[in-house]
Amino acid sequence: MKQLGIHLVVDAWHSPAELLNDTEHIRQSLMDAIAVGKATLIDLCVHQFSPHGVTATATLAESHIAIHTWPELGYFAADLFFCGDGNPHKAIEILQTSLQAKQMKLIEIKRGFEPEMEVQDPARSNHHAKRLAHINFS
Repeated sequence: MKQLGIHLVVDAWHSPAELLNDTEHIRQSLMDAIAVGKATLIDLCVHQFSPHGVTATATLAESHIAIHTWPELGYFAADLFFCGDGNPHKAIEILQTSLQAKQMKLIEIKRGFEPEMEVQDPARSNHHAKRLAHINFS
């Protein structure tokens, strides 16, 4: 496989509710994770839900980090996809430590394409996209 990036899908449990519901703490945790993971921030959006819960997404030059919290359950889900030289493993270590998760499950997916797969010619891609636009998928 010609690996283009690493995608981590994470479930974490037993985090304090007050940390998982604190938008500023999550914002700072993401900033720290981005710095330690050697990624480049493009944009950061943090949203507080009512009565509780936070969703935050960081758009990176290397791809993204997304985190969703359920403070009432002490649970968060995170998704980290890094291309290039960034290190998502170091980034998730920061999030786990900062959000004090006592248990974590991590799935790593290597992203890319097999050498025998052709990189599509842009002209062919456009032709296929036009054909797909006429297909009803419902």
